[in-house]
Amino acid sequence: MKANKPSLILFFLALLCTIIFEWAQLDLFAIYSKAIVVPAIFIYFLISNEFSIGKTEGIIFLFCFVGQVFNLMDVESSELGGVLCFLVVYLLIVRLYFREHEKIKLAKKDILPVSIVVIFIVYLLISVLGMKFDNMKQFSIIYTIYGIVLSVLSYFSFVSYITKGTHLALLMSLMAISYIFSDIFYIFNEYFSYSVVLVLIRDTTQILAYFFMVEYFLQKAKSKKKKITL
Repeated sequence: MKANKPSLILFFLALLCTIIFEWAQLDLFAIYSKAIVVPAIFIYFLISNEFSIGKTEGIIFLFCFVGQVFNLMDVESSELGGVLCFLVVYLLIVRLYFREHEKIKLAKKDILPVSIVVIFIVYLLISVLGMKFDNMKQFSIIYTIYGIVLSVLSYFSFVSYITKGTHLALLMSLMAISYIFSDIFYIFNEYFSYSVVLVLIRDTTQILAYFFMVEYFLQKAKSKKKKITL
């Protein structure tokens, strides 16, 4: 067994336990399972990347962990703390994209699918921000910024896959989709009455977002090494 496999197995075991405990509405055990997720995927990343980590990736993992802690605490300041932490995460991922990826060049055949992506993202942003509840009214500016940054991240992820179709772009897109669903169902859980199905979708997609994010980081590191050897 490779050195990175136990931590990856632990990560997916934590995901499975989270699904089972939430379906059974054993909230305390679900919290314990979710608490394992970020440390497990972080260890997997470190071992897979030969214990090398950039400053930006390190800060992203830190804010993912703090944001997860805020969500698990479930106190008055948890929601705002979680939103701010993941806003930082999205901003840093966008920064990584601008710093390390080539500019997107659209061909004529790409105009239609890219237009559909833009319309879809704008529609989602307006629809979700249009759902009013108490906390969103109180922190409307922060939620608006949060939505715009996630939309920008999603745009570059989807358009990169449309124009390039690389494995790296696919991982970016899967990460963006997972974060979008996680955030949308987080808002649904606030807006509608409690539903175990909504909770399951929210937490499953958030945990999968961590996995795709780490795979994106690892693939990006491999691509860098190939360029250096060439």
